[in-house]
Amino acid sequence: MRRRALPVTTLPLSPDEDRHRRMVRYAVMMGIRVVCIALMVIIPWPWALVPALGAVFLPYFAVLVANAVGATGRRRVERPEDRHLLLWEEELQNRSGDDR
Repeated sequence: MRRRALPVTTLPLSPDEDRHRRMVRYAVMMGIRVVCIALMVIIPWPWALVPALGAVFLPYFAVLVANAVGATGRRRVERPEDRHLLLWEEELQNRSGDDR
């Protein structure tokens, strides 16, 4: 008798995937900060305040995004359907009957 594969529940992102996503977002935001610092040198004075504000406040938001563990891509865990649980229980009963 061939066994049926039971469906696996939908799980949230693994810790490694979540950490990788947060690290990439933080690196991108810090790259934007470097661009802001370079623009401060190139742009004339009154307009240099715009990238200066970006260079000052961007690290704060980058840390907020980097510390948001599992906030993105998090899905609700779904239970398997009851009929699959019944099939599983029935299979266990059949196995215990064979051992006798």
